[in-house]
Amino acid sequence: MKKPMLLGLIVALSTLSAFAGPMMKPIFTGKDLSGWKAPDGNDKAGWYRAVDGELRIQSGPKKKGSVIWTEKSYRDFVMEFDFKFGEGVVDTGVHVRNKDQIQIGISGSLKRDMTGSPYIPGKGYPVEAEGVKELLKLKDWNSMKIQAVGKQYTVWLNGKKVMTYKSDSAIEEGPIGLQLHGNRVMSVTYRKLRLAELK
Repeated sequence: MKKPMLLGLIVALSTLSAFAGPMMKPIFTGKDLSGWKAPDGNDKAGWYRAVDGELRIQSGPKKKGSVIWTEKSYRDFVMEFDFKFGEGVVDTGVHVRNKDQIQIGISGSLKRDMTGSPYIPGKGYPVEAEGVKELLKLKDWNSMKIQAVGKQYTVWLNGKKVMTYKSDSAIEEGPIGLQLHGNRVMSVTYRKLRLAELK
């Protein structure tokens, strides 16, 4: 290969690498709950189960609420995953380092779908994700990306940015949680949970 062609190839690869984005790594094995901490007894009760590459969350007979947390804490990150609604009134979401949450499904307080919107304790839903009604697939898999940088949260649903919000209650570092809302019969399934830490 001639030197000009080789130099051009190196430059092209370097440019491609610069725009490739952060390296996403799995945070769910698909085989078990290693790397996650379920509340005492909840994993044995079957509320959180790893089945065929999926993380299946199902309310128990007493319909108690709970959250399964990553064992690891994170600072700035971007997270991607797929989710699919199951039975009942699905009210779940992703806790971002603390009690701040990105909603998935029906809001218990507003009685309507608030997928992609931030739920902030003490403030409720300060902003609402845009265009969700047209993007959300109720009977199929959906993809979501959540980026947390400092106090700012950004959410994409099925490839489209739907929400940006700066939270005063955001903290610098903490685990990520998946919520099972109490007092209702519900199930939801997650898969392909991946995360990249942003330096």
